[in-house]
Amino acid sequence: MENSNHIDQTLNHLFRQESGKMVAVLIKIFGTENIEMAEDVVQDALVKALETWKFRGMPDNPRAWLYRTAKNKAIDIIRRNKHSQLIDFSDPEKQLLTSGYTITATMDNYWKEDHIKDDFLGMMYACCHPDISQENQITFILKSLCGFSTKEVAKSFLTSEDTISKRLYRTKEYFRKHKIRPRIPTSKEITTRTSTVLSAIYLMFNEGYNATHADQLIRKDLIQQAILLCRSLLSEERTQLPQVYALMALMYFHAARVESRLTATGELILLPKQDRSKWDADIIRSGEQYLNKAAFGNTLTTYHLEAAIAYEHCSAKRYEDTDWKEILQYYDMLLGIAYDPVVFLNRCLVILELDGPVGALKVLETIKDNKLLEKYYVYHATLGEIHQRLGQATKATSYYEKAIQLTQSKQEKQFLKNKIAHIPNR
Repeated sequence: MENSNHIDQTLNHLFRQESGKMVAVLIKIFGTENIEMAEDVVQDALVKALETWKFRGMPDNPRAWLYRTAKNKAIDIIRRNKHSQLIDFSDPEKQLLTSGYTITATMDNYWKEDHIKDDFLGMMYACCHPDISQENQITFILKSLCGFSTKEVAKSFLTSEDTISKRLYRTKEYFRKHKIRPRIPTSKEITTRTSTVLSAIYLMFNEGYNATHADQLIRKDLIQQAILLCRSLLSEERTQLPQVYALMALMYFHAARVESRLTATGELILLPKQDRSKWDADIIRSGEQYLNKAAFGNTLTTYHLEAAIAYEHCSAKRYEDTDWKEILQYYDMLLGIAYDPVVFLNRCLVILELDGPVGALKVLETIKDNKLLEKYYVYHATLGEIHQRLGQATKATSYYEKAIQLTQSKQEKQFLKNKIAHIPNR
């Protein structure tokens, strides 16, 4: 009998990678009006794997075993419901599922690798329909395409399972009401629709890289899922767009630095103090390759520029070697694409390195949308840093205290408290 913990870990990893693909295929078979049915089949396959593998050991091909189990369960459901109205068999291909002579061959066709890939991508685009809020998009993606339980999704958003269940219900109702069908967009739609998908993936990655809704500052599971989703876009020629390569590069550059962001006791380490020997050189090289692949056509997106900024940080051997002038140019280009107060704030941090606190404060005072930034802890932490460097202890402390009130992260709170504790002449 194999080690139970090893089986649990292997199955959990496999489930994270494959559950979304299985759900996508089953939704293609059962229809979007039966999303819960598809999810139940996948859950049943997981439970059966747990029960079977712990007594008989893991099969030689665990992935194929899961797929076969889900496929057989789907055949049983089709046979039980072929005369009911639960599943719409009006589609010519689905009609073949109602015949005992053709059901097995037809079902096998649904589970061919090319079809699985198309169905998964189609489901990703369906999840990111422009009329579905981004909050609901990510909730639905995590639950249906990433194999997260309702409890895990609730933890990610620091909310109740009931709230997550309501979000999922509303999204599924939207699918039913508007008869949304999973499909890869046409060539005319692909750029616009892919932009929505990339936004959802990047939001998921950011929540993993700097979690706002969890006890852990870094959620590696979310980082991994965001990268897997982006990789699935790059596996299909139709979605191998410059901005997809650019986002992958950006995520790789950030992911390469994850191990240096916290101390052994879980305290936050900012970029100037990070041990660069802990940065993953292989991941950085892969990020460079993706960034090079992003440089085709006439497309220049925010992902290209953010990836270029991240690369400048990754390529500097020491913090003191950072090319701040080059980074400033990239921020200017970002603001040229679209004004964003957070981008403007980040640009002020570059000014702080180039021109010192007086220059940074002067630029920061010209910022627009101050009401939005008033609720953003980094804005107040930045003002705290500027006034600390100016030797204005009282103002610096006040801004740091405001920042502490605005962040939910215990690591960020502790970091800011440490900043206050080290202010001279308080």
